[in-house]
This record gives sequence, structure tokens and C-alpha cells, in this order.
Amino acid sequence: MANSQKLNSQMVIIILGPAGSGKGTQAKLLVKKFGLEYFGSGDALRQRQKIGDFTGKRLFEVMERGKLVPSSVISKLWMDKLEKLKEKTDFRGVVFDGSPRKMLEAKFFEEALNWYEWQKNLKVIFINTSNEESFNRLTQRRMCQKCQRIFPWLGEFKKLKKCDKCGGELIVRVDDKPEAIKKRLEEFKKEVILVLNYYKKQGKLIEINGEQSIEDVFKEILKKL
Repeated sequence: MANSQKLNSQMVIIILGPAGSGKGTQAKLLVKKFGLEYFGSGDALRQRQKIGDFTGKRLFEVMERGKLVPSSVISKLWMDKLEKLKEKTDFRGVVFDGSPRKMLEAKFFEEALNWYEWQKNLKVIFINTSNEESFNRLTQRRMCQKCQRIFPWLGEFKKLKKCDKCGGELIVRVDDKPEAIKKRLEEFKKEVILVLNYYKKQGKLIEINGEQSIEDVFKEILKKL
């Protein structure tokens, strides 16, 4: 798969995995390589917090505790994204990073893809890491306080003292505190595994070993995609 011509036209790719699995990093590598659009559920929800209305404030409270947000909230955000993508004349595909994460959301997403005539284009990538590996990565990863870029605790990123894009200070996110992490990993086991099994039965699931280097994980994704 040397170029975007070998990727199915208008492909819709979902990347799922436990917190700290590196799904965000892999999603952005796919976006860059094939010229795809990107939707990150975490980024979208943090942007929604900033509006400062009732939902924004509630999102901050819920996410700080490591809880999953209501399906209605995240579904509204990615439905808005799909509508905008349908209007693009040069649309090549999109990567959804971190959603759907509940069975209700998976059903909503399926209906949405049918509505926009993209259901046959769906592939789901599951980046699998152990709870121990995920916890270790999350407690050490950092975010740029200025541009909010996330730096995984992997490879060359470990050496950074400041953001390599804007020079901002690197801090630990509020939702990467130990108690919040444990809650997110518990929620993953309770909710997201059901979604993964749902896609597996449909023959759409691609499982990837997430406990490799960033480069090797990406190579495995390209090989299996």
C-alpha cells in the first residue's frame, strides 16, 4: 500500500483501543499518509467543554472522573462531522479516533453510515494493549499546555522537555490522573468490548498488537488494512 490509490475510495476507518493504546497517534499517521479527514472524540469533547454552557460544564465533570459521556452528546458531534464531509467534493475518507464506544453509539453510527451511503466502506481497527501497559503509558504521557497536542510516552517523545511545535510547557492532563485512568480502563472493559465483538461478527474488525513501537504498529495496520 504505497499510496492513497490503493485505499478504498471514501473509506471510513474507526480506530478503537483502551486509553493509552496509541490510537490517536496511529489515526493521525493514517490521515497524513492517505490524505484523510480526522475526527477525534476526545479532542471534539474537549472543544465542546470550552463553550461553557451546561453541557460543556457537565462534560468537564464527567471526563475528569474518567466516565464515558452520554451517547447523545458524542453522536451529535460526529453526525455534524459526517454532514460536513458529505458536502466535500474532494472527500477521500475519514478516520474516527475513539468512537463509537458503546453499543448504542455503534447502532447510531451504522444508521448514519447507511444514511450517507458509506456503510460498505467501513473498517474497524482495534489496537490491543494490556491494562498494565495502558496505565503506564497514560500516567507518563503529556499534553502541551499551549496548543493541547498530546505526547505519548513512547520513543523519541520521551525526550521532549517542551512542545516541539510551539514550545509550550508539557503537563499531565486532568483526565490522565491515576483514578480517572482506572475508571476509563474499567469502562472500556465494560462497554467497548461489546462494540468490538459486534464489529468482529460483521467481519469488519482488524486486531493490531499495540505493544510494539509506533512504527511497527503502523506497519501492521497498513499490512492488514
